[in-house]
Amino acid sequence: MDRRNFLLSGTVFLSALTARAQDKSAKLEVQVSYTGSGTVDESHKVYVVLWDNPNFVTEEAGAPPIDIKGVSSKSASVQFDDIQTNPVYVSMVYDPSGKWDAQSPPPSGSSLGFYAKEPGKPAPVKLEAGKTTKIAATFDDSFKMK
Repeated sequence: MDRRNFLLSGTVFLSALTARAQDKSAKLEVQVSYTGSGTVDESHKVYVVLWDNPNFVTEEAGAPPIDIKGVSSKSASVQFDDIQTNPVYVSMVYDPSGKWDAQSPPPSGSSLGFYAKEPGKPAPVKLEAGKTTKIAATFDDSFKMK
């Protein structure tokens, strides 16, 4: 095999590996609705949080979230791209203080919720590689950060 053919076959091989790696990632679109009494705006956001396990509901949550995105209206859609974990879990936080930096635990009094199919139990969101999965999640002021 001459050098030119060797380089071409190497390029084809690397392209195939790159395409295969990209196929493993997925996207998730979350339509979130906060029905609580707080005002949602640029200062008082609703945050959608992506987790790799359901332990975020316990005090020993373990690892930090995969990603977090804020919205400034009571009903909005957020999209998470290039997700490498499957399944994922989704929680929501409303920041009534307007001062939360989303880099630490939510402040006391923050309304909390999560995507669930059964009350009180976070539901896994199964993703398909190369596709966008869409879910809807609603929460209110029923559960608050202590």
